[in-house]
Amino acid sequence: YGNKVLRWYVERGLAVTPVNPRADAIEGLACAASLAALGLDAAGMRATSVSVVTPPHASAAVLREAARLGIRHVWFQPGSEPPDFAQLAAELGVHVLGNGACILVEGAGLLARSKL
Repeated sequence: YGNKVLRWYVERGLAVTPVNPRADAIEGLACAASLAALGLDAAGMRATSVSVVTPPHASAAVLREAARLGIRHVWFQPGSEPPDFAQLAAELGVHVLGNGACILVEGAGLLARSKL
């Protein structure tokens, strides 16, 4: 499922870097081991959004890391939402999408309305 989400970004020409601590590359793209390993400055982190395709038990840590780095937009793909993710996001000051919103279904409409 994560590969399909990654391909969605690539097929639309969007800048995307897969993050996976156990892989060097996914779908031919070099992986970063963590969000911090993206190597972006503060402005770059603020301009970054994260699409999460991890098991729920790992997703809360992704949300916390994103907040710590200044990333303010996180999209939990269906099934990746940690318990109480909306409350945690509010506490951390991060805008989140979740509860079933899937980029493969809703992404085209959201992209059309965005400034990307």
